[in-house]
Amino acid sequence: MELLLSRSQKTGFTGLGAITFVLNLRSQLTAEEAEYVRTYKLGKDIMYEKASVMDKLPRLGPVQQLVSIFTAKAKGHIFTVNDLVKGRTVECRDIIEMIEAEAQIKEAAQNFYNVLQTCHQFGGEEVIKYPRDE
Repeated sequence: MELLLSRSQKTGFTGLGAITFVLNLRSQLTAEEAEYVRTYKLGKDIMYEKASVMDKLPRLGPVQQLVSIFTAKAKGHIFTVNDLVKGRTVECRDIIEMIEAEAQIKEAAQNFYNVLQTCHQFGGEEVIKYPRDE
C-alpha cells in the first residue's frame, strides 16, 4: 500500500477571501490488498474523521447526527476506505489544522496497513521467539 499526499492552497472569491489549505490524498493498493478490501468488506470502514466533528455528535439528536455526518462526509471531514482508495480532499482553515489532519490521516493509513497485514496472515501461523529483542 502507498499513501499519496499533496498539499495546495486556494483563495476565496476573486482572490480576496481567506486562504484555504487543501490536502489531497489517495492510496494505491496492490491487487492482493484490493482483494482483501473486497473479501473482508472493508470499503465502508471509516478511515478518518475530523476530531471536532465526532465530538459534537453525542450532544445532537438522531436526525441532527445524521445531517452532521453527511455534511462532514461531503466536506471531507469523514471518509472511508473506499474514499481513500478513490482519492479525497480535506480542506482546512489554517496550516495547523492541515498538519493535524495529515497526522491523523497518516495514523489511519498505518492502522489500515496493519489490518491488511492481518488479512494476509489468515490461514497461516506466526512464530514469536522469546526473549524478544526490542
